[in-house]
Amino acid sequence: MTNQLAFVFNAHLPFVRHIEYPRFLEEDWLFEAMNESYLPLLRMMNRLMNEGIKFQLTFSLSPTLCAMLTDKMLQERFVGYLELHIELGEKEQERLRQEDNENALRTLEIYRRNLEQNLEDFENLYKRNILEGFKQLSELGYLELITTAATHCYLPAYQSNPVAVNAQIETGVMSHAYNFAAQPNGFWLPECGYYPGLEGLLKKSGINWMHLAAQAVVLANPFVKRANYAPIQCENGVYGFARDYYLTSLVWSSTNGYPCDSDYREFYRDIGYDLDLDYIRPYIHEPDVRVFTGFKYHAITGKTDQKKVYDPSKASAKVRLHAKNFLFNVRHKGVALSDILDVDPLYTLSFDCELFGHWWFEGVEWLENVIRECSIANDMALITPSNYLEQGIDAEIMEPSFSSWGEGGFSSFWIDNSTNAWIYRHTFEAVRNMEELACRFPDQSSLKQRFLNQAARETLLLMASDWPFMIHNHTSRSFAEATLSSHIKNLNLVYNNMCKNAVNTEWLVKAEKRNNVFRYIDYNIFNPEHLK
Repeated sequence: MTNQLAFVFNAHLPFVRHIEYPRFLEEDWLFEAMNESYLPLLRMMNRLMNEGIKFQLTFSLSPTLCAMLTDKMLQERFVGYLELHIELGEKEQERLRQEDNENALRTLEIYRRNLEQNLEDFENLYKRNILEGFKQLSELGYLELITTAATHCYLPAYQSNPVAVNAQIETGVMSHAYNFAAQPNGFWLPECGYYPGLEGLLKKSGINWMHLAAQAVVLANPFVKRANYAPIQCENGVYGFARDYYLTSLVWSSTNGYPCDSDYREFYRDIGYDLDLDYIRPYIHEPDVRVFTGFKYHAITGKTDQKKVYDPSKASAKVRLHAKNFLFNVRHKGVALSDILDVDPLYTLSFDCELFGHWWFEGVEWLENVIRECSIANDMALITPSNYLEQGIDAEIMEPSFSSWGEGGFSSFWIDNSTNAWIYRHTFEAVRNMEELACRFPDQSSLKQRFLNQAARETLLLMASDWPFMIHNHTSRSFAEATLSSHIKNLNLVYNNMCKNAVNTEWLVKAEKRNNVFRYIDYNIFNPEHLK
């Protein structure tokens, strides 16, 4: 028996780009992910490839993330971000030497080496466009690249409006074609949000398989004989790969997953908050807004200010142990399933990409160890969903259940009466207004076409799942609310002007420069006739 592992990583960030400021606080989300997750993951995968180690992984790169990664202004700002942190690393080396802090100096050396290598890779290897790194690994057969909804919209919230859902899906597919010159075979459902019938719109856009939460299959009709250890097939031919909750939780759980181990680095203890303001001021945001710098010297120690010192050698030893433990658990499940399944088990292991390196500092190293262990094991195989389907195994035909991977398995995280449900009365009205514009003014050209295209961009950005997530979680809530308000205001401006058969040219030029996402968009996707 062979245990087949399909690692599926979701790389997504909301579209944040503010040309009116030399530095913008929320743009750091992108730079942190690039510095701590995306570039280290690419370097790890290239190292394995150069050593002749075979592997197959799947990455979903969201359209908003791709837009930011290919934006020249943000690329330039990322170089500045790296250079500023390299300078901070030099300053830290002097400080720690004066304090004779050998333990912290060992950790600092890792940070400095990573920063310098990231700058080298970004500038010289990828010519500032790291999408090329993913594309190269895909062309060589190591990665399957898939897409997701245009702005990572929680699609079940809009199931009553198939035009809006289709606009999200179709724009996601167009983004993939634009960035990778290929048709995506798979689709990451944002937040694993599925509702019955969604597969019809995926099929329309040429999608062959989708990623599902575990309960989408467990609660499916009829009963699933293979549970989530093999894909299911919808009646229209679209396949569903359901996440393995138990194995994923070994890594994902915030209470007892591997990243909680006391030998690993503490994420929240950072010199940006610890050190004297006069010392750290050049490396935080004006006016004296303390932020994470990435320089952290403590290990996880529980809810206390008295944190123990981080030891990289202990962390590496624990990484190797946890990689072996993970595969032990895979084998244990395989043995239990061997007398039940009529096929070799497939474990779909899905994670947010930013967990590896950013939230879990040792995560990239853990993944590398898992890949290395699989490469020498006779009973383990890394595989992508598309390659699995090429094996020709007959799938059970059924309709998945309404589901998500949020708390409780349904929609409460993104539609909560006590925190964020109010958003949708505004977003639904915005979508209706956009549909009205597309119906009343079809197939426009020149300035009106650009005006309406910008309205379509604002509508898609308004629908992002990130805003209800932040509001529900009480993280960056004011930023989320301000962003929602801005997109609504922009769409209303276009709507009111078009009702007067006018174009606000001055606003349009500024808006196209500010929210320059989806250059390929055609506003006619919001016309219900487009679905026919």
